Amino acid sequence: MIPRLDLLHTFFVVARAGSMKAAAAELGVTPGAVSQRIRELESRSGRRLFERGRAGTTPSSAGALLYAAVGNAFGTLEAISTELSDSGRGSRLQITVMPSFAATWLIPRLGRFNAAHPAVTVSIETDTRVVDLRKEPIDLAIRHGLGRYPDLETRWIASPEMIVVASPGLIAGSLPVTNPADCLRFPLLQDRDRRNWRLWFEAQGVDPSGMRAGSSFSDDQLLVRAAAHGQGLALVRDLYAAEEIADGRLVRVLDTTWPTEFAYYLVGLPATFERPAVRAFASWLLAEATVGL
Repeated sequence: MIPRLDLLHTFFVVARAGSMKAAAAELGVTPGAVSQRIRELESRSGRRLFERGRAGTTPSSAGALLYAAVGNAFGTLEAISTELSDSGRGSRLQITVMPSFAATWLIPRLGRFNAAHPAVTVSIETDTRVVDLRKEPIDLAIRHGLGRYPDLETRWIASPEMIVVASPGLIAGSLPVTNPADCLRFPLLQDRDRRNWRLWFEAQGVDPSGMRAGSSFSDDQLLVRAAAHGQGLALVRDLYAAEEIADGRLVRVLDTTWPTEFAYYLVGLPATFERPAVRAFASWLLAEATVGL
């Protein structure tokens, strides 16, 4: 016999949320009611569906199989429910974006979309985690990668290039920087993995063994801010430093650019791109990228 849908839905929400308490808040019931539903489902199935530990509530092996079976169905139902509830009162878009891209590029421009499409409400979530668009209540993602995402539709946004920047004060009074090897005279601010400068020097035919490594940063926006405060040269994506270059806080040290392998893509389920609000946002985003990158 198929278990009751309310039990299956409760299981789905707990598995997605990772805790009974969070699931109870989402469902609008008490944690005790959630626990009771899960116990009933486990009793009916004869299998333990969750493991409880310090990391939270995670599906057991049997629970993982059940989640794989019901996840897509409930995710689709939630998406349809959201779309139906939006009918007649505009539309809402939930978008997940990398923090650096959101802060330096998307947010400064988003007001223009809001002005052009006042009936569409946009919610931005910044997260480096790759969300599951089939199972989580997220409409679109802006991802940095190769653009190969199985069963998802992608729209190319931009392919940034890496450039060398510094604060004007850091390079003032020093010998001119005329070639890549001259960068070795300065502290070099690092990406999280401390790989980009070494790879860049190798691509330019320069031995990086004498590199003066500076602080490293997990976020490109922090890397740009450190460079603007004179802490060293930074090798950053051009779109992240555009504002600082425009207002004089940073200058390009060399005209040399380094194409990156990855690009930015707007990603969503094929059916999601059929929604009018999503089509409007995608068209606006690509138009902004054409003008502003």
